[in-house]
Amino acid sequence: MKYRFIEDQGHGWLEVGRAEVERLGISVSSYSYIRGDKVYLEEDCDMGAFMQAKKAAGETIELDRVYQEHTPIRNYKRWGQA
Repeated sequence: MKYRFIEDQGHGWLEVGRAEVERLGISVSSYSYIRGDKVYLEEDCDMGAFMQAKKAAGETIELDRVYQEHTPIRNYKRWGQA
């Protein structure tokens, strides 16, 4: 499956569906963001947990890297605040 990895000048996030995060049962920190049915998993911890869970489930990941100088992600609600 293909996922967008969105990065700006200081950080990056993996965009995934909330239902998939819940299906895999990964723990998400407050450093990740949520907007609607999309979760933006921060690259340092949450993205790795997601990737490990996908691997354990025998599911593959393909990344589509996107650079945004001024990404709106930092203005979304943090996970746990939604």
